[in-house]
Amino acid sequence: MINALIIDDEEVAVNVLTLMIERHIPEITSIKSITSTSQALALIAAFKPDIVFLDIEMPYQNGFELLKSLPQISFDIIFTTAYDKYAIQAIKFSALDYLLKPIDADELRESFNRFIQKTIVNQNKDDVVKNLLNNLQQKDATHHKLALPTTAGLQFFLPRDIIRCEGMSNYTKFYFSNHHSITTSKTIKEYEEILLPHKFIRIHKSHLINAAFVKGYTSHNSNLVMIDGSQVEISRRRKKEVLQELGIKNREAGSGTV
Repeated sequence: MINALIIDDEEVAVNVLTLMIERHIPEITSIKSITSTSQALALIAAFKPDIVFLDIEMPYQNGFELLKSLPQISFDIIFTTAYDKYAIQAIKFSALDYLLKPIDADELRESFNRFIQKTIVNQNKDDVVKNLLNNLQQKDATHHKLALPTTAGLQFFLPRDIIRCEGMSNYTKFYFSNHHSITTSKTIKEYEEILLPHKFIRIHKSHLINAAFVKGYTSHNSNLVMIDGSQVEISRRRKKEVLQELGIKNREAGSGTV
């Protein structure tokens, strides 16, 4: 049995989402809803939801403030929101999920599938939400910590400590400045969207690099030399764009240094 709670101040939005859940997610066996956050704490304690669909923008107390007031988070969260670039970036960094309004049925189903995968991994929900709230308090997005799900649980890292990412089918391997590496069960495409604003560059279908850690370039094989000594291939179709972005002059032979 899976209990779902919808928290949204718009009654129409609540009704629509309730109908969509009933139609497209039969695994959810019990649905409750509330349009005021003032009674949310008591309902959460009594109902014990497994998943909460939480609107971000609400009067008096928004979704983030509600989470901050909870003594403990024992449920998964899917935020429902109109587009808010900064909030969505923080949500992505914290390995949490969101749905843009108006909610699409296929995206709702995909979001629920990700919820099922997270319950299998058994992530610490308190740590996830604490990281989100901390990220939201940062005035500078460069201080956001990226939550990376691994077989050992969630780990949190600053983007400036990541040298590069290597895509391997549905997995991504991260290499860090302290010579540590970890593998996560998400595609490199998902991390590209998150890390591009942090001076990362997609140089190949399998490689995403932090421009701050590029040491040089070997033109005979179109490889970037990273600060840890590793060499990463630039794809032919991305070569001109990548070299321009890094300020490297293309040469027929020899190497360039950044």
